[in-house]
Amino acid sequence: MDLYIPLKRFFGFNKFKGLQKQVIKSILANKNTFVIMPTGGGKSLCYQLPALMSEGTAIVVSPLIALMKNQVDAIRGISEHNGVAHVLNSSLNKTEVNQVKEDISRGITKLLYVAPESLIKEEYVTFLRSQKISFVAIDEAHCISEWGHDFRPEYRNLKNIIKAIDNVPVICLTATATEKVQEDILKTLGIPDANRFKASFNRPNLFYEVRPKTSEVEKDIIRFVKQRMGKSGIIYCLSRKKVEEVSQILQVNGINAVPYHAGLDAKTRVKHQDMFLMEDCDVVVATIAFGMGIDKPDVRFVIHHDIPKSLESYYQETGRAGRDDGEGYCLAFYAYKDIEKLEKFMASKPVAEQEIGHALLQEVVGYAETSMNRRKYLLHYFGEEFDAENGAGANMDDNSRNPKKKHEAKKDVVCLLKVIKNTLQKYKSKEIVNTIVGKENALLTSHKTHLQPFFGSGKEKSPLYWMALIRQVLVVNLIKKEIEQYGVIKLSQKGEDYIINPTSFMMTEDHSYNEQNDNSIITNSKSSNTADDKLVNILKDLRKNVSVKQGVPPFAVFQDPSIEDMAMKYPITLPELSTVHGVGEGKARKFGKEFIQLISKYVDENDILRPDDLIVKSTGTNSGLKLFIIQNTDKKLPLIDIAKSKGLEMEDLIKEMEVIIFSGTKLNINYSLDDVLDEDQQEEIYDYFMEAESDKIQDALDEFDGDYDEEELRLMRIKFINEVAN
Repeated sequence: MDLYIPLKRFFGFNKFKGLQKQVIKSILANKNTFVIMPTGGGKSLCYQLPALMSEGTAIVVSPLIALMKNQVDAIRGISEHNGVAHVLNSSLNKTEVNQVKEDISRGITKLLYVAPESLIKEEYVTFLRSQKISFVAIDEAHCISEWGHDFRPEYRNLKNIIKAIDNVPVICLTATATEKVQEDILKTLGIPDANRFKASFNRPNLFYEVRPKTSEVEKDIIRFVKQRMGKSGIIYCLSRKKVEEVSQILQVNGINAVPYHAGLDAKTRVKHQDMFLMEDCDVVVATIAFGMGIDKPDVRFVIHHDIPKSLESYYQETGRAGRDDGEGYCLAFYAYKDIEKLEKFMASKPVAEQEIGHALLQEVVGYAETSMNRRKYLLHYFGEEFDAENGAGANMDDNSRNPKKKHEAKKDVVCLLKVIKNTLQKYKSKEIVNTIVGKENALLTSHKTHLQPFFGSGKEKSPLYWMALIRQVLVVNLIKKEIEQYGVIKLSQKGEDYIINPTSFMMTEDHSYNEQNDNSIITNSKSSNTADDKLVNILKDLRKNVSVKQGVPPFAVFQDPSIEDMAMKYPITLPELSTVHGVGEGKARKFGKEFIQLISKYVDENDILRPDDLIVKSTGTNSGLKLFIIQNTDKKLPLIDIAKSKGLEMEDLIKEMEVIIFSGTKLNINYSLDDVLDEDQQEEIYDYFMEAESDKIQDALDEFDGDYDEEELRLMRIKFINEVAN
């Protein structure tokens, strides 16, 4: 059969992509078929073409109304009859349902898109049983598996529903499925004999980068997007609230962005999706509800504001970039505290579900923190080997472009493998690391592991080091994870051989994304690698002169991150200076005049084009809280009462007060400090800050060596800045 004629007639293509032709032949031969094809690989055509070529109607089970609408519109666009494709779901009224049934009965409809919930309805099952059905296609088939990243219980019943309609071939399609998920899908649907087609998961045109997530994350995103103005992108957030916040911040900074999440009404969601497809907006800020099956080939970047719950989710969402084989930039922001939040959300779920969730999360942590080639790490997770030196896309990630130093770790690998073997291969990564560093816990004690001679055999190195080594040893197949046992580590034959005959193993240290101990809202800003280093030095000299004249430490004038931000934005007016990180209107007025004069002169002398677009505007979402704090400290209300009235922890209140005080606004908390520290203690800490080179709390904690706790020092720093700098 010549498939190229219908391919050209229906879709206008002259050739198939990848495995499409073999898959279509399998379906047309009435065989059960299982397809794993990355996003952008052309999954939809695999069932659309055979449906158009076959007698009867193909049922396509799909999880999202948005996905169905998008695909129905595409099929109708290649046919003279609108009835060629229909949706059957809860959004239709009775008249529309009758029209769908009529078109199917007349043999016009070739593709019927249904949600699994709709298939359960007896009236639909009865009707479809009386029609000629060509086959059933299950899109996003990973939804069947509880090991999948988007498990939907209603998918588990599809086997019985399909049998109730007709004994027709089944085609399952997914963009992401580990070996475990694949087996689960085939077993649940009762089609273990299915022809399997698995395309490579490698998308060589995608560039992968992970950046530390700091308090400056929105500014980082704005800078990134503004460097790509006019290009299409998707920004994923985990919560609806964050979607709204980020889209508003982008909008006030001149970026054409719209929000998309399940909390919006259906009309708004459709409108925003269409705006994106029709290029009436550049950026969609969305929860994971957006994007499944959205066929926009020229998405140039995908940003993860929040790290996703699994590598399957991450892979599928990043896969929406560069589907036309053009540029695709995948940027994720990562902080371990986001993982801790996700773990808390899982606490209410059944134990088995929690175990699966934790196992998936740890894979995400490994990907984010690794210093090895990210593509190699990702492809290994999906059971595919990758040549990090010569493979397609080998240099397309941040780690490969900026490699870290490697060191010989042969002895450490042997130590690790021996501990796995000597603990009888029954521990997960965490317990193996605890054994190596000699950290006791209930599980190790119950197995008497803490009494063994190998307990603590690698205690001279940190747990983070050993966890990094486990990840790198895993990727080269010296060890393997038993998914059925939620991540228990076992030796491979290759690992057994390595113990006997070890060879060189060059290890790279993982990135450390732990936030600094200093809780100052200032310390997590971007470093000066994008600032004008020459100007930074000149500004620091001026700061030193001003501090001497004023009789205060340099940091009380402007902190280093503020100086670095000035050297990136080149503010030449006081209003512009007050948009600099950590500088409010009060501080700009008090110290700013000499700084803007110097910067203005520097800009003129060096012919510098100022990046006005990088002066990031705030939506002022927290201004009400700041005003509340200022008013209530003026009334001398106890700080603990102010915190409780706004549902804040004391640490959160102190952070808010630091934002206020570092921006140059007065805030008098002396009345509260008098209840905590006596006069001599206050004087001692005050004198320390006056002489200190830095206002970092960790430095102060080291200096006082336990005499004062972190909260006391932070409150005293607020008092000090208030009196000498504001």
